Amino acid sequence: MQLSLQHLAYAYPSCVNPVLRDVSATLPWGWTGLVGDNGCGKSTFARIACGRLAPDRGTVAPHLFSVYCEQDASAEPDALYDFAAVYDRDAVALRRDLGVEDDWPWRYDTLSCGQQKRLQVACALWQRPDLLVMDEPTNHVDAPTREAITAALARFKGVGLLISHDRALLDALCVQCLFMAEGRLTARPGGYSQGRDQEELERGTALRQRERARREKKRLAGEAQRRREEASRAAGMRSCRNLDPKDHSGKERVKLAVYTGKDGVAGKLSSRMESRLSRVEETLAQVKVEKRYDGDLWMRAEPSARKVLYRQPEMALALGERQLLVPPLSIGNTDHIALTGPNGAGKTTLVSEAARRIDPTARVLVIPQEPTAEQCRDALSRLASLDSRSRGRVLAVAAALNSDPDRLVEGERTSPGEMRKLMLGLGILDEPELIIMDEPSNYLDLHSVEALERLLAAFPGALLLVSHDAALLEATTSVCWEISESSPETSVLTVGWR
Repeated sequence: MQLSLQHLAYAYPSCVNPVLRDVSATLPWGWTGLVGDNGCGKSTFARIACGRLAPDRGTVAPHLFSVYCEQDASAEPDALYDFAAVYDRDAVALRRDLGVEDDWPWRYDTLSCGQQKRLQVACALWQRPDLLVMDEPTNHVDAPTREAITAALARFKGVGLLISHDRALLDALCVQCLFMAEGRLTARPGGYSQGRDQEELERGTALRQRERARREKKRLAGEAQRRREEASRAAGMRSCRNLDPKDHSGKERVKLAVYTGKDGVAGKLSSRMESRLSRVEETLAQVKVEKRYDGDLWMRAEPSARKVLYRQPEMALALGERQLLVPPLSIGNTDHIALTGPNGAGKTTLVSEAARRIDPTARVLVIPQEPTAEQCRDALSRLASLDSRSRGRVLAVAAALNSDPDRLVEGERTSPGEMRKLMLGLGILDEPELIIMDEPSNYLDLHSVEALERLLAAFPGALLLVSHDAALLEATTSVCWEISESSPETSVLTVGWR
């Protein structure tokens, strides 16, 4: 069994350029990875594969029973209550393997994002579809849960399409990867690492070809200019304009040259040289060069004049039937703090409490792990209302974080990753003294995560990051707040330094 997608094209009504252009792919039995930069069209392609979106052109065959597991953890899965009421062999095994409690489906809105993601995956696998699309299944989850999800997906029997920026997951599951860029797909065998190595090899070859073409263009341009000058002199001689009217022998030589065809040699050589130059320019145009933004995005930012932005005494936070014991805490004006701990340990609750207690006069930028629909609309509305200079600063952040600014301006198909970049860019306009981000690398492609690391590490003010991404925290923070379980009823926060 396999799924064939041929010559797909799709454009959103308000977009200048189509998101998919003549895209074809075959999805075999097993997992196929789908990778690419934020907003490049991965989710659009997947929704067409599932039949949730009709392409403007192209075919999808055969028709398969499909399930789409959303990247938004807050979206209730379609079969949530069916799964809640069933205790067949598959349902019991999935509950055990993914650590899903019996009451979770009945209180979905109260679960942490990591718990919601585990329940989403369980519901999707329980339906045993022919085609299963998993959109960022390891967002929000801690290391043990990531291992459990990987093992559960490895047991899936069918056609799988995995949209992910998790390199380890892609390498563990995929028989092939589809690399998406500029509305087109390139299929490469194996997991992400193997495909990425091949992509880098192809890119290196293309760059060498580009450099050769550039040198050849320079050489041919000089030669073409010389030939044009020769052809112009030949044309002038043929007209005899510059000959003395009494120079009869000169006129005879010109007539002989016309008769033998020698007078046209320079023009023919010039024409051939122009043709060669045109071909080299076409070759040069085919090699794309990645755009990079090197400006200083923090040039107007500086630490708060107050040395301490937040201070609190020892306290206990209620987490349903459990509690989180928190020692005295403070946030200095230049502290870069990492908040870590397992799913459901109370990280988001602690961050919300801290944001509530911070002095209201402090300039604080809070970017949640799952912006609401209203927050997304407000961000797009604010972008549209900005003057050209301010809008340029916001779009510069998008460019620095590996996104196409034009897609943010269009607005209609802003992906979750691009929305986070937009919210960060808008926040920079307010010159924040403290930035709080919950799971900042969720939904970001690999290039964007690396760019975000550089951006946050250079922030001169205070930073509080909640994340399971060890590499991101290592690159951007120096203080660690870690939550660990001390008993079934109690978790404890400890403070340390890297």
